[in-house]
Amino acid sequence: MTRIIAIASEKGGVAKTTTAISLGGALVEMGQEVLMIDLDPQASLTLSLGIAPHTVRRSISDVLINLAPPVSVSRETSIPGLDLLPSNFDMGLAERFLPIRKNYRHILKDALQDIHLYDTIILDCPPSLGAVTSNALVAAHTLVIPTHPEYLSVYSLRNVLRVVRSIRTQENPNLSYRILITMVDQRIGSHQTLSNQLRATFKSAIFETEIQVDTRLRDSTIAGLPVTHFAKSTRSAEQYRALAQELPQYVRSEKVEQAA
Repeated sequence: MTRIIAIASEKGGVAKTTTAISLGGALVEMGQEVLMIDLDPQASLTLSLGIAPHTVRRSISDVLINLAPPVSVSRETSIPGLDLLPSNFDMGLAERFLPIRKNYRHILKDALQDIHLYDTIILDCPPSLGAVTSNALVAAHTLVIPTHPEYLSVYSLRNVLRVVRSIRTQENPNLSYRILITMVDQRIGSHQTLSNQLRATFKSAIFETEIQVDTRLRDSTIAGLPVTHFAKSTRSAEQYRALAQELPQYVRSEKVEQAA
């Protein structure tokens, strides 16, 4: 079964897109076929894969607004096994026009239900909790919430989890979530303090893997490649590989819990 993973946070600057592209690269290394979908009007994921958004003629907005088949919009990237459904500035219209559609929260889920070519689909959401992110959460099996160990990022978790509870109640009762601590600087004492507090509060809902600050992540974005393919032996590449290894273990544990 194709696993759909949404990566979302209300707070910007928490390595959301970096996590999407790096996780995608790590999963491809493991032999998976991966489709990445850029749901952000800023098109950061598209740009991070070396595609200028202004050159994109057909994008995910055609799927959400015009109901175009996803396969008619997706394209291959320079990495075999990693495909992209790109974004452009037309995605700004989706947030405005989706809510006037009937059952608008199910549009993305309906569009993806017949796609069976991929092992994993990764949804890179905008840094907001509006109509587009709601579509992603209805379609997803798992939500990954990147969280910087800083006060404002941790504080914004309450809004994300409130939306998760609403989606579970109304549209997607099987939606699970896990928090990924990102941009950890071990030289900053408050980072360790907040990381420990997060783990004490959310326990098994926190990934064991943490992503530390690494300038090579920024460099890989400029190069238009996941860090796993741009700087293969770096600390951040290894950490995202560890995350990719940990994620299936979490999925298996979900199935056991649901069967119990």
